[in-house]
Amino acid sequence: MDSDKKDLPPAALRALAEAEERRRNAPQPDLPPELGGREGPEPVRYGDWEKKGIAVDF
Repeated sequence: MDSDKKDLPPAALRALAEAEERRRNAPQPDLPPELGGREGPEPVRYGDWEKKGIAVDF
């Protein structure tokens, strides 16, 4: 990924650095823990939900 970044113009590198700084400084939401939720990464980020081998698209 770093090799891709060195091909970018300086303005793009500055924008990436500013975005990374904003993400670091963004407040984390104070969410209650989920009870009985799924294990592993959030399934909706992949655009579908899988339960017992059956995938359902949103």
